[in-house]
Amino acid sequence: MAATTTTTTKRTVKRTTAKKSPIEILAAEKAKRPEGEEREIEAVPKRKILFAASEATPFIATGGLAEVVGSLSKALAKDPSYDVRVVLPLYSDIRPEHRRKLSFLGNIFVPLSWRNQYCGIFSCEQDGVTFYFLDNEYYFKRPGAYGYYDDGERFAYFSRAVLEAVRHLPDFVPDVLHTNDWQTAIIPVLLKQFYGDDERLRGVKTVFTIHNLKYQGVFPKTTLNELLSLDDRYYTEDTMKFYDAISFMKAGINFSDAITTVSKTYAQEIQYEFYGEGLHGLLAQKKDRLTGILNGIDYSVYSPGVDPDIYCKYSVRTMDKKKINKQRLQEELGLEQHADLPLLSMITRLEKQKGLDLVANIFEEMLNTTDIQFAVLGTGNPGYEDMFRYFSNKYPGRVSASITFSNVLAKKIYAGSDMFLMPSLFEPCGLSQLIALKYGCIPIVRETGGLADTVTAFDEFRLTGNGFSFKNYNAGEMLNIIRYAVSIYQQSGVWMRIMMNAMKSNFSFQNSVSEYIELYQSLTA
Repeated sequence: MAATTTTTTKRTVKRTTAKKSPIEILAAEKAKRPEGEEREIEAVPKRKILFAASEATPFIATGGLAEVVGSLSKALAKDPSYDVRVVLPLYSDIRPEHRRKLSFLGNIFVPLSWRNQYCGIFSCEQDGVTFYFLDNEYYFKRPGAYGYYDDGERFAYFSRAVLEAVRHLPDFVPDVLHTNDWQTAIIPVLLKQFYGDDERLRGVKTVFTIHNLKYQGVFPKTTLNELLSLDDRYYTEDTMKFYDAISFMKAGINFSDAITTVSKTYAQEIQYEFYGEGLHGLLAQKKDRLTGILNGIDYSVYSPGVDPDIYCKYSVRTMDKKKINKQRLQEELGLEQHADLPLLSMITRLEKQKGLDLVANIFEEMLNTTDIQFAVLGTGNPGYEDMFRYFSNKYPGRVSASITFSNVLAKKIYAGSDMFLMPSLFEPCGLSQLIALKYGCIPIVRETGGLADTVTAFDEFRLTGNGFSFKNYNAGEMLNIIRYAVSIYQQSGVWMRIMMNAMKSNFSFQNSVSEYIELYQSLTA
């Protein structure tokens, strides 16, 4: 483990109060307020929610976690009775246009076992939410967010820094500290162990959200003492012990006041061995504190009626314009120009979890027995990357493989494709199918996790449902449902109806906010 205490070097952010502590800043602000305004502010207390996360849109995003934290905090902040804030690491990959908005609040030192590490505190406002950024260049001045040998140390530092920063924010003490995934799962443990008697923090309640149970933050037992200053009392089955190591995820489950995950079906699935990643017994034991709350998406970002990145805007009333997007997409991807040939797409990490082994098993049979085009966008396992490159070379004009990631191209694919394939082995919630629905790109999914909660199988007799689904993790079953979808596609009037059903589906995060509010209120009543 690194033992260096570091300070930051040159920064591109604007320092508005570089020589004042946070307490001095607050005192100066209060001195400027009219007396009546101060009384009015104090007369209407708001519930204060602090999200601690390793990523959040629009600042830094590697996956669904960022979309959820960014969209949920924004949606919750629309309720005037809530003061919503988010705390993130200040990564070097945060773009200059965001860094220029940051204000420097001050700096503190964070105890990390025998070390005292520098932490600069910055903030900005975005969509009604206050974002805090914790700066230590030794830990976060690196490309990307994860994947380093010392990730355990980096996020142990960040978790302790969150609590130390809250102690130094004079105008904000959260009623609820909402942590997310393994990177911040250790916070409830540290809160109880080191801040239980702290006058400011002893009443703070904690919520821990599992976004993907597969990634648990498992580290050697020595991490307890060397990074967290915890003794062997935390190396037990009912604390953090995970086989011969420790699990940050297990700590969050055991020590949080409430546990949530990102869909109702996934909340049930993870209590069973197949989905539970070794924690199914613990989660079944904690089921009274475990709630599944479905994720949503931000329709101000993901909607074909307002999206500046697609070729031609359209809505449920102008669905014919989707054909323009399809034509332009075929042209950009080098596919043959066939307006009536269904285009099936995938936008995904190229990993087994996403059902890529099923796709590999039936890909050539699908192309040889079905009139269909296929486009994929994503990166991941080199074997799957090479597979799609091979098929794009073997079937030019019918298969496109974009082995990269581009959010702009992703939205063009949603807008230009007819169908969206998502045959996941497991899927805690999934956001791609929600985006596809809004763009009238009809999902074909396996019935698991959030896919089962959001995609309703189309009934051609009642003309209900917004997609197609299959139950078993079986390549033949998947191929059959793709063929069925293609047969429905040939019936243009029926296909327009399923597109209308899909585009009218409402999975805005506003639908989930009421469930989170109910949870927060139950903790802080």
